[in-house]
Amino acid sequence: MNWHFPFFLVASVTLPSVCSQFNPLSLEELGSDTGIQVFNQIVKSQPHDNIIISPHGIASVLGMLQLGADGRTKKQLTTVMRYGVNGVGKMLKKINKAIVSKKNKDIVTVANAVFVKNNSKMEVPFVTRNKDVFQCEVRNANFEDPASACASINAWVRNETQGMIDNLLSPDLLNGALTRLVLVNAVYFKGLWRSRFLPENTKKRTFVAADGKSYQVPMLAQLSVFRCGSTSTPSGLWYNFIELPYHGESISMLIALPTESSVPLSAIVPHISTKTIDSWVSTMVPKRVQVILPKFTAVAQTDLKEPLKVLGITDMFDPSKANFAKITRSENLHVSHILQKAKIEVSEDGTKASAATTAILIARSSPPWFIVDRPFLFFIRHNPTGAVLFMGQINKP
Repeated sequence: MNWHFPFFLVASVTLPSVCSQFNPLSLEELGSDTGIQVFNQIVKSQPHDNIIISPHGIASVLGMLQLGADGRTKKQLTTVMRYGVNGVGKMLKKINKAIVSKKNKDIVTVANAVFVKNNSKMEVPFVTRNKDVFQCEVRNANFEDPASACASINAWVRNETQGMIDNLLSPDLLNGALTRLVLVNAVYFKGLWRSRFLPENTKKRTFVAADGKSYQVPMLAQLSVFRCGSTSTPSGLWYNFIELPYHGESISMLIALPTESSVPLSAIVPHISTKTIDSWVSTMVPKRVQVILPKFTAVAQTDLKEPLKVLGITDMFDPSKANFAKITRSENLHVSHILQKAKIEVSEDGTKASAATTAILIARSSPPWFIVDRPFLFFIRHNPTGAVLFMGQINKP
């Protein structure tokens, strides 16, 4: 099965440090946790929609903005993120390298860019720190011609995501007279299952969507050994989870859904954090299970401005309060938009099944079933760092 995940965050910046409080979570988990909190806010306003975000991408863009912020704007960013980028730059750089390492075998690319108005003067430390920590390139753009600036940013995104995301920005989001800077982050993932789903096992089955309607959708199926488990929320709602590893072993997909079909997905979402995911990983046990999973494509575009405001990042959006003096001292900047677009495609393509896997497929006793026939959550996790590259809810495949 082939999963492609491209993802972008755009922060377009227009005209008119706190000490990190470390908790037991690793640095990358702290970054992913911020993304999960953003996801929780989005779900509240769109409980029945398909939503896909990249927590790692959100942390990258907020990190780039943090390096350019000062005063209260910086304080709000460091408080919500729970770390100061300057203090942990070396660690972040290491994490970013590990995520895109060839050792993963599955393909992960992360690209960051700052598009700046032609001839704008930027502070040297902002440019050099972003390049060092986030491998961020700086490019010129002609914002006075929004259509042309838009075309060059969209071309960059298309190129960085192997053509999977097109038309991220529309010219109406850019203000010809005022836009000075656009930050873009693109994350692309292509993974092959360690244990492949055979095309001949794909059959149409019933999926009950969030609105209660039933749909016939193609479902992938296989009998194999997977690590899985179940747990409950603090309020006693039980849910099941399973790990589907990719062939490189360092990246896995985790799927979670309520045990009882009468419990809505939105009831378990607020309970999930990187700590919760760590607890799944440490308590899962290998079992021979029959997995039934929808084959689907989903595209989601999300405006992150309101969710970030709810979390306490407000000043950077306010022309009278935003302080980005570390980007440039010649003009007062504020963030006008922070957007994201992600796409996920699922098909049966995968690596060849190994002899050992084939042997496991011979049924000896009636195995338990893990049937994903109703709304579910998914997480794509880089296991060595704990980074959540992508997460989402699928209410209707």
